[in-house]
Amino acid sequence: MQYEYFIGLRYTRAKRRNHFISFISLISMAGIALGVAALIVVLSVMNGFQKELRTRILGVASHVQITGPDNSLADWQRIATQARENPQVVAAAPYVNAQGMLTFDAQVRGAIVRGIDPELESAVADLGQHMVVGQLDALKPGEFGIVLGSELARALRVQPGERVTLIAPQGLVTPAGVVPRLKQFRVVGIFQVDHYEYDSALALVHLADAQRLYQLGDRVSGVRLKLADLFESRNVARELYRSIGGDIFISDWTRSHATFFKAVEVEKRVMFIILTLIVAVAAFNVVSTLVMVVTDKQSDIAILRTLGATPASVMRIFIVQGAVIGLVGTLIGVVGGIVLALNVDTVLPWIERTFSVQFISKEIYFIAELPSELRRADVIAIAAVSLVMSFVATIYPSWRASRVRPAEALRYE
Repeated sequence: MQYEYFIGLRYTRAKRRNHFISFISLISMAGIALGVAALIVVLSVMNGFQKELRTRILGVASHVQITGPDNSLADWQRIATQARENPQVVAAAPYVNAQGMLTFDAQVRGAIVRGIDPELESAVADLGQHMVVGQLDALKPGEFGIVLGSELARALRVQPGERVTLIAPQGLVTPAGVVPRLKQFRVVGIFQVDHYEYDSALALVHLADAQRLYQLGDRVSGVRLKLADLFESRNVARELYRSIGGDIFISDWTRSHATFFKAVEVEKRVMFIILTLIVAVAAFNVVSTLVMVVTDKQSDIAILRTLGATPASVMRIFIVQGAVIGLVGTLIGVVGGIVLALNVDTVLPWIERTFSVQFISKEIYFIAELPSELRRADVIAIAAVSLVMSFVATIYPSWRASRVRPAEALRYE
């Protein structure tokens, strides 16, 4: 080991006469560890939130959907067949999308009514896996069954087997005026995807019943597609538009739900910048620590210079000392951040129970629990940023130490 590294490590381990310097060193180390751990946990939570939101949205929505003008598509069988010819398309299902009002006793709620074919729908969405009561296959043509989201059923105070009245906006013209179309539906199931937007507003009926209620005949609103790789949705949408042609509109999930994912991505970047400032403040505390150490060790520096140490060697001594503070703080922060990120689903409920607070409200954040996804690339990037900042913080105090003149330092010794 070169003597610069030996002395630098010795200065780090030694008990200084000035305990305030030791205290500042510990504060700097703790600040770096706290900042690194916070960065890892926050980015992991943002990654998990983005993945969970995407999974739950696409469990109800579709990767790609093809619609016609005025939300109406006549020859949907031909379009579905042509879409399946694309190697990325693994399934296709027709749907009817409309608005309605559900009433039960004195309760009234607006809803998005979606007509589906249960057999085909199970291939493009995961709604069947989120049924808490009943089965999606209970929707039979002509029986006018309905499946409600859990929050919607709770708001209506309706139980499976009871009948709700669906009011369609399309009315019937009678001598007495326009009368809204009414139809009673029997609740045959309840689903819960833990996404408040869908749980509180989505109602599923059979495709044939929806066509009859909304007077569509054989037409549907569009065709929903599931892809082998959801991240190829934009390319597949372009290819389908060129291959199918005609008066159609093709949209993919990155456009129909772009607001959610862009918001999460922007929040992730902003949080990275803000929390990096915590690491920066802690790292530059190393500057004050080393400046005080240099002042305290001027006589030692002068003796080393008289023994033949070069200014570069003196710089390396204090760079090593500052780098050790940054390295230890970063390692503690990485280990603590990884442990906390992997156990955030246990730690957060404990904090909520202990202090009687709620951090995650599904009415606001669309999900009921805090997800976490730890990514190796994020950990490496955070550790690298912390180490670089710590190294940069050592340059000025080390340069100042190298400029100490032996004669002036030893004049009053």
